[in-house]
Amino acid sequence: MLALAQVAPAQAESNGGVRVMPLGDSITDGFNVPGGYRINLWQRLAGGGYTVDFVGSGFNGPASLGDHDHEGHSGWRIDQLDANIVTWLRATDPRTVLLHIGTNDVNQNYDLANAPARLSGPIDKIRSTVPEVELFVATITPESDPNLEARVRAYNAAIPGVVAQKGSRAHLVDMHAALTTADLADGVHPNAGGYDKMAVRWYDALRSVPGSLVPGGRPTGGHPGRPGQPRLRAVPGRLRRQHHRRRPHDHLGLPRWHQPALDPHRRR
Repeated sequence: MLALAQVAPAQAESNGGVRVMPLGDSITDGFNVPGGYRINLWQRLAGGGYTVDFVGSGFNGPASLGDHDHEGHSGWRIDQLDANIVTWLRATDPRTVLLHIGTNDVNQNYDLANAPARLSGPIDKIRSTVPEVELFVATITPESDPNLEARVRAYNAAIPGVVAQKGSRAHLVDMHAALTTADLADGVHPNAGGYDKMAVRWYDALRSVPGSLVPGGRPTGGHPGRPGQPRLRAVPGRLRRQHHRRRPHDHLGLPRWHQPALDPHRRR
């Protein structure tokens, strides 16, 4: 059984590998499965011979997650990430960022008409603060409630157009298609199997951009960490563009009858 919580160390964990920032809300943090997709993603990266250093101000997850650092903030919307992202980037200087954000905007019905435009805010700050970063922007995962899912789909439909304007180092990842409602624990957050599916989608996207797993720049030859092997091609799940710490007080943003039947003090 997974550990429910861990105390953050005095200093962030680091193995000297490529700095990767998992960035988002409680789905990045790992609501109901501490560590979330980061557990299986870490294991796949380690098994594939990649040395990766997860970075961020948050810390949680079981012992099977080799690096507990992340930047997933429960209950946070796009605007809240936007207000803090520069500070986090300057503190960690990531090589790669995995961004999954917008679920709380949907569930709180917060300025949804402008949500895609607001998504440009943190993306632009990431691109300007860390110009060499490889940024992976995901569509958000599905929801069980039909009304919320309609909002999810409308928001997701606009994300490709946003990412297409952000340069060659911004990459779209179709996370919505990776899961079904059967992969949700409470209608919103993935269960363990759903998080594993997210990990596969992130892993395939990372491997389709070899520079994302190499310190300081794009490789000039073979596969990162595996000299002599050919560079990897793009894989299904990465949509090609057409040419914390935990915040327990944050609210999920759903009507009360939507709230998950979990610990009432745990929030998104």
